[in-house]
Order: sequence, then structure tokens, then C-alpha cells
Amino acid sequence: MLHWVQYIRGYVTIKVWGYSTERLLNLCGNHDILVWDIVNHGDYDTMNISVQGFFALKPLLKKTGTKASVLKRYGLPFFASKMGRRKIFVAGFIGCMLFWMLTAGFIWNIKIEGNYVLTEDILLDYLEEKGVHVAMKKSRLQIEEVEKALREDYDVITWTSVQVQGTTLVIYIKENEMPDYDQAGQLGETDSVVQTEGMDLIAARSGTVSYIITRSGVPQVALGDTVEKGDVLVSGAVPVYNEDTTIRKYQYVQADADITLRYTESVSVKKDILYEEKMYTGRQKKIAMFGVKDREWDLRLGSIPYEQYDVSGEKKQVKLLDRLYLPIYYGGKTVQEYEIIRQKHTEDEMEAIMQEEWSKIISSLDEKGVQITQKNVTIKKNEKNWVLNAQMQLDESAVELVPTRTEPIEEEAAPEEIPAQMPEAVPESAE
Repeated sequence: MLHWVQYIRGYVTIKVWGYSTERLLNLCGNHDILVWDIVNHGDYDTMNISVQGFFALKPLLKKTGTKASVLKRYGLPFFASKMGRRKIFVAGFIGCMLFWMLTAGFIWNIKIEGNYVLTEDILLDYLEEKGVHVAMKKSRLQIEEVEKALREDYDVITWTSVQVQGTTLVIYIKENEMPDYDQAGQLGETDSVVQTEGMDLIAARSGTVSYIITRSGVPQVALGDTVEKGDVLVSGAVPVYNEDTTIRKYQYVQADADITLRYTESVSVKKDILYEEKMYTGRQKKIAMFGVKDREWDLRLGSIPYEQYDVSGEKKQVKLLDRLYLPIYYGGKTVQEYEIIRQKHTEDEMEAIMQEEWSKIISSLDEKGVQITQKNVTIKKNEKNWVLNAQMQLDESAVELVPTRTEPIEEEAAPEEIPAQMPEAVPESAE
């Protein structure tokens, strides 16, 4: 606290030398003149003294036969005096403070923590749809509504907290350890099916049934049958029969079965022997840049002197203190010149390339759960290119669940019972 008082009032560092420096210090104490940070340098002493104390020191110097000179000046009075002669700097400083105060009312950075299943891009796009984005006013931000919307729209999120720290919007979330996925692989959807409607298993492509095990529903095909895309493989409508073997009604279930369809597919890949390669010349140019919000400017004179070049670099956002981000970016770019040179693959390189292409085909089929039961792979070579041709027999569980196509049977109403007629009374005979 004392340091701030001294800074506001102003103080100086002085050099004192002469006949009796010790006597001068004693007189300063008697006259309530505060000095501090006294350092002896042999022939002279240095010390700090307030501006008011320095002017009161003059008669004491004369009385003790010592001399003093100012080495450095500190404090607000001296700073204000300097700034008074630098009007442009003062105007810029005031403008900077006004700009700082203006931008402090906006969100300039969004930080998400605790997300693992949901990527940051997904959450940022979602927030954009809800009107939460960079450069929005803090006053328009409804924190409770954002927290509630995140929990309601994403079942995987069990807890969330939204905080504004400086100009940074920090979103903390906690995800469910066991998220549910539907049959299409989408997060947040349940895979329960309304059993009163029923679901059929249909073929997702044409092929021959090579394997079938039914767990629920009525199979409509057998092993070895040829089916077309869209054909019903297992019906979700289970018939209930009358005593005369006619169908009285259907009980609807979700069809469930392991079914594999076999089909053939041809793949062809062509690779040229000649290829183009970038060759960097070693010539490059450094360019500084700065940006405001979504706009960027390069600090360079003239155009880039290269016909073909790559640009790389990085930019940083201006940050004050810990969480106060400003919509200003700065950084640098490196422009590297290159030339396109035509090269020719060797035979070993072409074999490696074709092997890599075949590996990609296999990996793509494995990701889809497709098995190769038979294959015939050939490679045709000529002076310009190599062509890989593959004829494959594949097994795939290509089935889909759709609402059942079987319409319910309307039960006939039981006929109303007609009461038996009472016999008419016999008239009594006349006596």
C-alpha cells in the first residue's frame, strides 16, 4: 500500500556526496523527511526521497556542506508530465482503453471441456444453431437455457455448466459412460421398437441367401434362394390360426435373424506410371499478418513473386490477462516456391502402389462387415499405366428393419343369438 502512495505522489532517486552525509541523514530524521533504500557506494550514497522531501532538502544540504543530484524520477506526476508532451500516444492510449471496454461486453472465445463422445465441432455447430457464437453480446446469452438445451437434446450429456470468464464462454459437460446408439449408429436414439406395429427384415441388396438363422418372426426365404433388393426376408407378422387352419389374426414382433447374402462384385483401379511431384526450390518469403474477427490482411508490399507456391503459418488471438480475449489476431506466413517435375515410378514402386490399393479395398470391405469368399485378382501392365481388376464373391449381412407390410385381419363380429320362441298357450277347452 505504501508503494502505491509513493508512486501516486512521486519520488526520485538521488545521489548525495560531500563533507558529512551522516549528519544530513540525521537532520532528515529530525525534520520528518523520509528517505529509504539508502545504499553506500564509498564516495557517495544513493537513496529514494519523495518530491516534497527533495525540495525541503535544500537548506539541509547547505547546512551540512553536501550536494545532491537527481538520478531517476518515478511516479504518476512525472508520467503525466511526459504524456502531456505526447498527445498522439495519449489519444491512442485512451482509444485503446475505450476499445477494450467496448469489446469486453462480447464473447470472443468458446471453450468446451469434458467432452469425449461429442466432438467440439458438433457442439460448436449446435451452439451456432441456438444463437450462441463468437462475437455475440454477453447480455444476449441465456446461460440457464443453454444448459437446459444441451441436456435435453443430447442424452449422452448428464451434467453441464456454462460460465463466462472474461470474454471466454467456458462450457463444462459430463457425458454418460454408457451412451445408447440406435441401429443406424446415431447417438441419443433408443433402439426400442413398438411391438404393436411389427418390423420386417428386408434385403438391402440383391443376392443369394447363403446363411439364415431366425430368432424372431416368420422367415420368408430359405437357404439358397435368390432375392432382390427390398424383398422381405423375415416377416414381423406372426399368424395365429383358427381350428380350421385359417388365419384368425397376426401378432406383431420385431423380426430378428442372422442372414448373409452372397453376391459378386467387380473392382477396377488404374494407376499411371508417370506422376507429378513438387520440388521446392528453397526460395521462400516471410509475411506478417493480422486480422480482426473473420477478416485477415497480409503486411507485404506487392504481389508474391512466385508462380507456384505453398503457404503455411499460424496465427494467435490477442489475450489480456487469463480469460480476456480480443477479436484481434496476429501471426506470420511462410510462402515457399516449388516446381512441378514429372517423375516415373519404378516397377517395384508400382507393385507397392497396387498392393496398397488392394489393401484399401480389403479394409473398406472389412469395415462394412463384408467377407470375401472367392476372388480373382489380375494386374495388366503397359507403358503408361497399371490396371488392377478384381472379381470377388462376397458375403454380407445386408438387411434392414422396416415397418411390417402385412396388414392386420379384422376379426368378424360374432352373430347375435336369437332367443328361442316360447310355444303359444293352448286354449282351454270349453266345458
